[in-house]
Amino acid sequence: TRMAAFNILYDVGARDEQLGRTGLAHLMEHLMFSGSANVPSYDGALQAAGGDSNAWTTNDMTNYYEVLPAQNIETAFWVESDRLLSLTLSEQLVEIQKGVVCEEFKQRNLNQPYGDVYHLLHAAAYECHPYKWPTIGMRIEDVENATTADVRNFYQSHYSVDRAILCVSGHVSFEKTLELARKWFGDITPRATAKRQLPVEPEQTEPRTVWAKRSVPDNLIVRAYHMCSRTDSRYQATDLLSDILSNGDSSRFYRNLVAKSGLFIDLDASVSGNLDPGLFYIRARLCPGVKWQQAEQAIDGELRRLFDQGVTQHEVTKFTNKFIANSMFDNIGYADKAAKLCQYELQSAVRDINSEYDRYRAITPNQIVEVAKSILRPTNCTTLYYGPNAQ
Repeated sequence: TRMAAFNILYDVGARDEQLGRTGLAHLMEHLMFSGSANVPSYDGALQAAGGDSNAWTTNDMTNYYEVLPAQNIETAFWVESDRLLSLTLSEQLVEIQKGVVCEEFKQRNLNQPYGDVYHLLHAAAYECHPYKWPTIGMRIEDVENATTADVRNFYQSHYSVDRAILCVSGHVSFEKTLELARKWFGDITPRATAKRQLPVEPEQTEPRTVWAKRSVPDNLIVRAYHMCSRTDSRYQATDLLSDILSNGDSSRFYRNLVAKSGLFIDLDASVSGNLDPGLFYIRARLCPGVKWQQAEQAIDGELRRLFDQGVTQHEVTKFTNKFIANSMFDNIGYADKAAKLCQYELQSAVRDINSEYDRYRAITPNQIVEVAKSILRPTNCTTLYYGPNAQ
């Protein structure tokens, strides 16, 4: 089709915030749609060109994208260039977006069942690293108390052309893309941005527990184990371990526990995939009447079987193929492809996207077991007991 996606990723996320001033990266994402010096209505300009847009923020990055007819791709260059150079950050607009973000905080995290699970878990799992708080912020008061000066300083300190990665995907030639990139971004002077100096999280040496009594339908156990970063050589094996445990009806957790034990409504394993060392999660929602200890013994028993008996080559091959198939489908859409290319460039180099599948194919059953034993240790675990029966 004659469409194209414009994606620009900024090397800034919630990990660049300070304790007491959390939520600024996400608030900044909202404000980027409020208009700029030469584009007072960002949405209006883009919609007039037949396009739409969106954005998302994580602990590590903030990503913006537009999808529009290819012949109008320059509109995306124009609006993105202008809001990088001269975003409108008036007191009124900041107050409006603070209100929007606070309502989102209430809706998703304060007034929704299980909404504060990861606030509680991360606050206990991390002692000093800014992964201690989620993207939306540690406390709603941090957003409420943010001043216009705080917002402007965050924008000036983190939004710079040399912290941006730009990708165009779709029916636009490389030569045209390069020409437009030079026209709209080539003469922008980099700002004096803040130097990232993140604290190193110390190794966890003993189990941690958090109890949260909440009026929710079911009791929940969530475990968080410290794991490697997204760029570590062990990441692919760690990711595959989570799939072998819980990805689909043929996974170990589903076959051996959810389908047979009568203990769990659902049981899942996942990885955070952060650019700094992150977390490996095991999340279990318990059937009515099931005791905490009973559920944990079942989970530990399944993990011991993996440690003692290992995994089969068939499992490794099956879940590797499943990962590759899902990843290939992700690459079909213009916007997804452009965002993924930018993410690979941020975390290592864009060319690594072409060798990712080979790294998964090279994983052996022994590597899966080694990673499992190194991560899934009681002394490396923070456990949250959450629900109506939590004491």
